[in-house]
Amino acid sequence: MFLTRSEYDRGVNTFSPEGRLFQVEYAIEAIKLGSTVIGISTSEGVVLAAERRITSPLMEPTTIEKIVEVDKHIGCAGSGLMADSRTMIDRARAECQNHWFIYNEKMTVESVAQAVSNLAIQFGDSDDDGSAMSRPFGVAILFAGIDEKGPQLFHMDPSGTFVQFDAKAIGSGSEGAQQSLQEVFHKSMTLKEAIKATLTILKQVMEEKLNETNVELMTMTPEAKFHMFSKAELQEILESSETSSPRRSRRRSSSRSSRSRPGSASSPTPPPSAFLQASY
Repeated sequence: MFLTRSEYDRGVNTFSPEGRLFQVEYAIEAIKLGSTVIGISTSEGVVLAAERRITSPLMEPTTIEKIVEVDKHIGCAGSGLMADSRTMIDRARAECQNHWFIYNEKMTVESVAQAVSNLAIQFGDSDDDGSAMSRPFGVAILFAGIDEKGPQLFHMDPSGTFVQFDAKAIGSGSEGAQQSLQEVFHKSMTLKEAIKATLTILKQVMEEKLNETNVELMTMTPEAKFHMFSKAELQEILESSETSSPRRSRRRSSSRSSRSRPGSASSPTPPPSAFLQASY
């Protein structure tokens, strides 16, 4: 006789009769509560844009970091449990520095994603040496970087799987954002077009009004490498996009944002408190 679902999901290494690991699926569900992150890879460079959730006017926005620098040629953004992402980012930074120290060369973006995925899959290790994890990491990460292969964008999920993408969205608004990315992305897209597209799509899926405080924007180019946009730069881009966007797109944006408000049938279940919402 088969056990019930609640008995199969107690163990992180226990497969159900259907071949599912419920703990990994639960970790993936945690990402759907996280902030929306969008990445686009072009021939000129890579763009990352991330929603910054500010749940209180007393909160200092600069202390909420969604996009971080791993190395001069690699940046990343996470969605999900940000406490888990810090552990994975520290591993990525250590791997980059060790690779440079031993081989005297920059680590490729794919190798960094693989090194972090090796950490993510350690929830399946045995506990004989006492280093096994009790659960999977509840975070998905987008790695954006430049190496000898050019600009690259990799996505990694809690199962330890990493895949290269031309454009990818993660977080609570990933479903609608991914659909919009499929509509607007093309191989000849410039970096400037990618920046405009990421902010436009982010504005459509975010519940709050997009401004220079609740969004982070990063570009990775061969010339400037990792560049995080300042508040002044973000404000200038947002103002220029507002003046150049037609009225029809603004009406469509407002209609989409109204459908994604909490309480609607299509919106994901929000975290239970403002404190938890900030931690995602």
